[in-house]
Amino acid sequence: MFMHNKRLQYTVRVSEPNPKLACMMLEQFGGADGELAAAMRYFTQGLAEEDPGRKDMLLDIATEELSHLEVIGSIVTMLNKGVRAQLSEQQKAEAELYQMVGTSSTSVKESILFGGGPALMDSAGVPWTAAYVDSRGEPTVDLRSNIAAESRAKIVYERLIGITDDPGIKEALGFLMTREIAHQKSFEKALHSIENNFPPGKLPGVDPYTDMYVNASQGEGDMQGPWNSGEQWDRIDDLNEVLPADTGGDGTASVKLGPGDGAAMAKMVTRLKSDPSKDPMTGSDLGAGPGAGRTTKGDMGASQDIHQATRDAEKAAKAERSESADAQ
Repeated sequence: MFMHNKRLQYTVRVSEPNPKLACMMLEQFGGADGELAAAMRYFTQGLAEEDPGRKDMLLDIATEELSHLEVIGSIVTMLNKGVRAQLSEQQKAEAELYQMVGTSSTSVKESILFGGGPALMDSAGVPWTAAYVDSRGEPTVDLRSNIAAESRAKIVYERLIGITDDPGIKEALGFLMTREIAHQKSFEKALHSIENNFPPGKLPGVDPYTDMYVNASQGEGDMQGPWNSGEQWDRIDDLNEVLPADTGGDGTASVKLGPGDGAAMAKMVTRLKSDPSKDPMTGSDLGAGPGAGRTTKGDMGASQDIHQATRDAEKAAKAERSESADAQ
């Protein structure tokens, strides 16, 4: 059961309307890392949680995130007060109203469709979606996701703080940013209160692959550190080394087909077999022009010779320009 307290969790003081800033603030209202996404993520996790301690924590934080949604929504509303009033009463001329919406960088949908209210969408006008809620119903997975979500939200708040000089908004955003830190700490404690929480889930990893590091991106910039070298890792630098999926594997894919499927597959392979000895004329050959690259000549030999002559001439001219430049 929810009870709404009319006082905000943090007082909102906005110096003056600013529709452009309001549009940016929508990122934390209806965006992927916004307060609604966080509230729904933790609320649904809390409902499904069997552990009483984690359940209590998740529902506490979910409810607080709804209060943060109210704070952000109130900021957006205050920043849009001017454009909202003008669109409602239309006391300015059409050209002035058009310019107000078109040049303020506020979302047109936000202004025209929602009248400047805090709509459930992000700063680009993309509607909020439940796809932002990435819970998996496994605490050792979801708590890690929650930690990452709080980290992302903090960074978004940092960026929003950096683009406004309104002291009241800075203070409110600073409060919201700091609560992300507190929530992350709670989720960290909850995660590590679960004994043997890594790897996530129930099944252990398969030896020896849990200790294998494959240096799959080689060349300039290769570096070594505790993330890929040392006693913890069996490092593989030779990419030609065979890495079978099991001790008897040869690295190929196979399946056992029944008699009927096997016969059908054999017919299909025979019907679609390619003949590498044939080099037929194709549509790209018939329509080939300069820039098409090498094509099959066939009966179009003369035309292809012209194209080759053109390419040779271009190559010679390029070489001549290069020699002239070197001489200078």
